[in-house]
Amino acid sequence: MWRRRTGGASGGDGRDLAERSADAGAGMSGAAEPALTIDALGRKCPIPIIMLAERINQVAMRDVIAVLADDPAAFTDIPAWCRLKSHEHVASYELPHGGWSIHVRRNY
Repeated sequence: MWRRRTGGASGGDGRDLAERSADAGAGMSGAAEPALTIDALGRKCPIPIIMLAERINQVAMRDVIAVLADDPAAFTDIPAWCRLKSHEHVASYELPHGGWSIHVRRNY
């Protein structure tokens, strides 16, 4: 089940990226399908933000990027980075086995 997460948690699993990406896209009817998924599970902040900053220009304007992260700092730092850089934090979805899929829309 997907639900908006308000607290921190850590975790991760041994599943491969394709399986985690499929989970990240499940149950999000009405939400934009991510054009790119960045797997930052198991990485500590600021690495998820650095990975996002390096790859955000690889998608078209107004496309959505999903950042998979399980570091509690990423849950708050990625939306803050979006505000700082004038991109849109679309939503954060809890992953079934810990962490979040944090969706960012490229604005420029």
